[in-house]
Amino acid sequence: MTDLPSELLPATRRALLHRLAVAQAEGRTPSMVAGVLRDGRPVWSGARSMVDGHAPTPDVQYRIGSLTKTFVAVLVMRLRDEGLLDLADPLSRHLPGTPADDATVAQLLAHSSGLTAETPGPWWERTEGSLRPGLDDVLEADRPLKHPAGRVHHYSNPGYALLGALVAKLRGEPWGEVLRREVLAPLGMDRTTLLPEHPHAGGFAVHPWADVMLPEPLTDTGLMAPAGQLWSTIADLARWAAFLTAGDDKVLSADTVAEMRRPAVAPDDAEWTSGYGLGLQLRRDEGRLLYGHTGSMPGFTAGLWISETDGLAAYALSNATSGASAASLAAELIALTADLEPRLPEPWRPLAEVDAELLELTGPWYWGAAPAALRLRPGRVLELAPLTGRGRGRGSRFRPEADGTWTGVENYYAGETLRVVRHPDGTVSHLDVGSFVYTREPYGPAGAVPGGVDPEGWRTF
Repeated sequence: MTDLPSELLPATRRALLHRLAVAQAEGRTPSMVAGVLRDGRPVWSGARSMVDGHAPTPDVQYRIGSLTKTFVAVLVMRLRDEGLLDLADPLSRHLPGTPADDATVAQLLAHSSGLTAETPGPWWERTEGSLRPGLDDVLEADRPLKHPAGRVHHYSNPGYALLGALVAKLRGEPWGEVLRREVLAPLGMDRTTLLPEHPHAGGFAVHPWADVMLPEPLTDTGLMAPAGQLWSTIADLARWAAFLTAGDDKVLSADTVAEMRRPAVAPDDAEWTSGYGLGLQLRRDEGRLLYGHTGSMPGFTAGLWISETDGLAAYALSNATSGASAASLAAELIALTADLEPRLPEPWRPLAEVDAELLELTGPWYWGAAPAALRLRPGRVLELAPLTGRGRGRGSRFRPEADGTWTGVENYYAGETLRVVRHPDGTVSHLDVGSFVYTREPYGPAGAVPGGVDPEGWRTF
């Protein structure tokens, strides 16, 4: 959007800093850092600290907890796109012998495998990974399943330990090294690491009833690392947010990233305020649909949210176990920016070129007696939309294919084929959309409409 300024307005920047300062002060957090991305570009960052005259720079690492799961999910989707696995594959096809043999890859990604939420034994987040030397040690041996597979969303940290092991098995090297080479390096995220590298924040617990602090252990969680081990910075999270917004063909296509943010199981709540895709959390916040992920580990909280509609992303990091929520702050920063500087619509522009045959297809069409309109969009995209809210009309955009057909990209017709059916003389007879016939008049020629048309035609009774 070339007519937008590269930076936010001073009043917006002041409001964002104020919101960050309130979160750090009222949440009693040693430090907080945050940033905002607009249309793929960082436009604001801020920091607050308990130390007078000092604030962390965008290069300071914080532990990002379960935001790690988004990185693991991207690695798995790369394997899928390369044809090395199918999301419907049971885990046993590639990593046999675990208590989760029957869980599918998709169920593990979406936390719908039914697996237990946590590991047996001591709290894995505060203990060394050497206490869990094998995959059998990250799941309960007697009852690893808490729900029927595929039925409900039940968050499972051990499930992502299994996905990390799956990546390592299929790539033949540790998942962290695969992540560095295949994802972090191509995206320029050289400050995102498995273990902390200077400069990094220390993690603290803040006493609930007194203003005193306790250092938290900075553990290497071993096999559980894919569930929450990574450290990162707001500078790197800006790059990650840009990738999760639009994809990057060096890592994952935009279509695959969009697939990850679609709900994978039925929402838990009737109001649909939260959900989960393939490695990405979904959230409705004051009517705004967000996707991203939250994270927490002892001493740290993290959050990254993206609003596709607003063209905004926000990310926040803190170094306290509880108190101020970085995830809530990130969502609030999106809402604040969108309210103060709402997104401008793209200016209307005519098509750069037009195909006369496609222009001929535009206008009204009828599925039986239900009217619809076909419009020509940039890139030879066709858009079919019902003209009224009544009846059984369905709308979708259709992308062009090399064979002269179009494929639906959304709603009921997603994946379905639109064909232009012509008479022997080359003139258009009708549109075939997944076997539904659209004609130029209500219940058009008998030869086109399945089942024929009453020969007496339209009449009064």
